[in-house]
Amino acid sequence: MRKKGILLLALGLVIAELSARGGEPENIQLTFVDHLTAGLIEQDVYVETGSEKVMRVTPENKDQYLEKLAYSTNYAVHHDPFGLDHLGPYEKGLPLGFTLNEWLKASGTATYICEDGWGVLKARFQNLRPNATYTLWHFFMSAPPTTPFNGTLDVPLGDREGTQSVFTTDNNGSAELDITFEQCLQLSNTQLMSGLAVAYHSDGKTYGGLPGPFGKATHVQLFAMLPEADDSN
Repeated sequence: MRKKGILLLALGLVIAELSARGGEPENIQLTFVDHLTAGLIEQDVYVETGSEKVMRVTPENKDQYLEKLAYSTNYAVHHDPFGLDHLGPYEKGLPLGFTLNEWLKASGTATYICEDGWGVLKARFQNLRPNATYTLWHFFMSAPPTTPFNGTLDVPLGDREGTQSVFTTDNNGSAELDITFEQCLQLSNTQLMSGLAVAYHSDGKTYGGLPGPFGKATHVQLFAMLPEADDSN
């Protein structure tokens, strides 16, 4: 599994259509996907390997684990969607109450507009966890990703205290967001990839300007990459 090939697949599966005015993107359409659909390694939900251990699922072995119960880890685990040497095993945490297949049914779309220095994100999500607590994150990573992977910088969407990034789902796992925030999102460029990520909090808590412990209580379910800024004008 090569990093560059995986990354290109991930970017190709995330829809981003631009219309530009005055050199500034005006309207960006986004489609959110899970890690496995993007050809990456699932990050924050795990399956049992026996003897109180869990592991991450890869696109290659996904089918054999679809009906298996998903688990958390017993401690925070750093993200590495490219590294086969970080699949685990890890100490098993709590059962999350759903199968891997149920986790992968989530989907979402969004429209992002930058106008006069303000950002507006309108998003709709389906088949998230029902009656659950979520947060939305603006993340950055090196382009191309480093070897070994040096992680992502994650900041809450909107204010830096994280109050605008929090949302809850209804009985069906659906949510509609309409968020207006100061300062437009930083788009991708030749050195830095930028995106949005949707994180489920299995403990029902949020952590302000921090995502919380990945794998243990914070679980990124969907993400969308933001396109490169149009600097042609």
